[in-house]
Amino acid sequence: MILPIRAFGDPILRKVAKPIEKDYPGLKELIENMYETMESANGIGIAAPQIGLDIRLFVIDVTPLSQDEDYAHIKDELIKQGKRVFINAQILEESGEEWKFNEGCLSIPDVREDVKRQEQIVIEYVDENFVKHTETFSDIRARVIQHEYDHIDGILFTDHLSPLKKKLVKGKLAKISQGDVSVNYKMRFPK
Repeated sequence: MILPIRAFGDPILRKVAKPIEKDYPGLKELIENMYETMESANGIGIAAPQIGLDIRLFVIDVTPLSQDEDYAHIKDELIKQGKRVFINAQILEESGEEWKFNEGCLSIPDVREDVKRQEQIVIEYVDENFVKHTETFSDIRARVIQHEYDHIDGILFTDHLSPLKKKLVKGKLAKISQGDVSVNYKMRFPK
C-alpha cells in the first residue's frame, strides 16, 4: 500500500524516533508498504517518520543508482546491496573526508542543496529478521544511510545547510508546509 509522505513542517519529522521490538505489530507489511511508497515517489530511501511513525526504521534501495554513469565504478556493488532494512540503527563511527553532494528529500520536494557528509560510516542495526549487523559503508551508500538515519533522529538535510542557504530556501520550505507544491506522489501536509 502506498502511504502519504509527510511534508516539511509536520512535527513528526522533528521527533527522535523510538526503538522497536521484534514483535512490532505488522512489521513485515509496514516494510513492504515503505518500499512501495518509496518506489512510487522515485526515492532511494525512506524513514518511518516520513510516513508518520516515530520508530527507528528506515529502508533504502540503491539499485536505481546502478544505471547512473557516475556510479559505474560501483555498479555491481549497488546491485548486490539491493534493498536494505535498518531497524534500531546506531551510527558508531563516521570517518574520512567530508564531501559535498546535492541532496533532496521526499518530504521536501523541489528543494535540492549541496550537503557535506563524511565518506564512510560504521553502523550497527538489526534487519527485518532482527539479525544484528555491524557494517561499514562508503561512497553514495554511506550518504543515503546518513540521510535516512538523520530522519530517525529528527534531523532534515536542510539542517546541514549554511545560514545563507537556509535563508535562500526558507520561502520554499514555507510553501511546502502550506501544501503549495506540486508532486506526483501522495503527500500529507501539516494542518
